[in-house]
Amino acid sequence: MSLKDFIFSKVFLKNFGFAIAIVIGGVIILLIWLSFYTRHGQARPVPDFSGLTLEQASALAKKSKVKYQVIDSVYTNIVPRGCIAEQNPKPGFKVKKWRNVILTINAFHPEMVAMPDLIDLPKRQAILVVESSGLQMGLLKYKPDLSVDVVLEQQLNGKIIAKGDSIQKGSVIDLVLGKGLSNQRTPVPELIGYKLEPARNRILGSSLNLGAFIFDNTIKNMEDSLNAFVYKQNPEFNEESNLQLGATVYLWLTTDSAKLPVDSTMIFLPDTIPVPENVKPTSSQ
Repeated sequence: MSLKDFIFSKVFLKNFGFAIAIVIGGVIILLIWLSFYTRHGQARPVPDFSGLTLEQASALAKKSKVKYQVIDSVYTNIVPRGCIAEQNPKPGFKVKKWRNVILTINAFHPEMVAMPDLIDLPKRQAILVVESSGLQMGLLKYKPDLSVDVVLEQQLNGKIIAKGDSIQKGSVIDLVLGKGLSNQRTPVPELIGYKLEPARNRILGSSLNLGAFIFDNTIKNMEDSLNAFVYKQNPEFNEESNLQLGATVYLWLTTDSAKLPVDSTMIFLPDTIPVPENVKPTSSQ
């Protein structure tokens, strides 16, 4: 039998058809298996674990059908000790079912640091030293003195603290500064459109204190609070208004740009902080 006759014989064509059917069936089975294995189209948002204890995180992970793994610990004042401080992926990020979420918890035992020597430093330099030492800036208090905006005392919980004393990392340090012998005043800074940390830096830079700051109902989680910006301040900004050194400024924050004052001309910086056009961004941004 010739090759041509064999190729067109019923036996060859029948076996060739079976082979094609087996290949097509195998491809279909493989695609179905891959769809089940990779859970195609079954992505779900990552829940927000911030501020939860490990028991609460475990229950939420099970309910949301994701896994979690604690890989590190930090110390922060944002959440209670032993609670979740950070997570990756961020809340709302879409992942497949039973994928791992990496968690970082707030340490039970805080790290200790040595109190730096701030006496006789200018205000701006003292603030930089406090924050670079792992501490937090608290209140600026003023009293009559020959110096102006120079540190006279450094305090922790209202008591003078000496250089080199061991304190918890993240402790809030208040500074007592000289205000000169005259009744010196400072202009009210323009804060509309600034995020909380840059606004706080502008307040401190003006020798004022940040009082209460209030988030509106657009703030649902920690990420929202980091993206919120000031839409109202008290006292209000006015080119002619000024306050005594150490006075308090109150802030209201939102993520809704519609709440910005209608009569303000706003621009957007690269980091998406909307600020008034007539205000130059500070280096803290």
